[in-house]
Amino acid sequence: MNALEYAEKAGDLFVLPDSVTKIKQLIDDGSASINEVAEVINHDPAIAAQILKIANSALYKFPAVITTVNKAIQIIGTDSVYDLVLAYGISHAFKDMNDSDIDFTVFWELGVSCGLLAKYLAQETAAKNPDKLFVCGLLHNIGELAILQLSPDLAEKCSAFSVEKCPVTLQSEHLGFTYAEISAELLKLWGIPSEIYGPIAHQHAALHKPQSHEEKVLQLAANLALNNVYGEIYSRLDNINPAQYEILNLDLDDLDAALDFTNMQLISTLAIFSPSTFSIY
Repeated sequence: MNALEYAEKAGDLFVLPDSVTKIKQLIDDGSASINEVAEVINHDPAIAAQILKIANSALYKFPAVITTVNKAIQIIGTDSVYDLVLAYGISHAFKDMNDSDIDFTVFWELGVSCGLLAKYLAQETAAKNPDKLFVCGLLHNIGELAILQLSPDLAEKCSAFSVEKCPVTLQSEHLGFTYAEISAELLKLWGIPSEIYGPIAHQHAALHKPQSHEEKVLQLAANLALNNVYGEIYSRLDNINPAQYEILNLDLDDLDAALDFTNMQLISTLAIFSPSTFSIY
């Protein structure tokens, strides 16, 4: 199977929650008011609770406690709420997967780390929408879940990466494509905007020359996150060419600051997007 075929089969297995689809349709309409968006979110207590958790988290650092969805939308913005609802809904579309096939703690640690790094780097480099890059990072590797579900033997081979063979090399060898391609195709099938699936499709610096600021940020964040989560295999700067951060006018001190921020926020953010993994800490 090619990447699109894996995505199509995964799309039949993993379905977005109905409430997320309704919220997405409402916000996509473009004419919905804050009150209308808040009303739909409030109909799903789980999503409403997550929006309030996110609004009151270190991701935003708002000085006063936000107690209503309406206020959260006013503070965060409709576009960011849209992105975060999608992120929460997509992360929970995979909640029924057999956890014996994957270490979900590590999987979501990688996604959340990449999301936090992408948002931090986006803010430091004056990107237009840091929240959208957080979502790109969070979802950058969901294609792995499709392979785990549909071809676990191939997933096992792709997981045996090392200093000599990084994940993208093994994926290309055993699949003929990468998890990034499946991730992008699956998001496209779900109707997720190209501003999210585009950078995800081009996240590998070894395969794609970045064409936008967002792609530059995500490529750097993805490599930093891999090194950070798999510190027993990789050092801080493995898989990273200095040009990747220099092109963003960043230096090594900036990368250290990004990693410090990420590691401080990791557990609390992981609890929002993957509550089941938080119970082990």
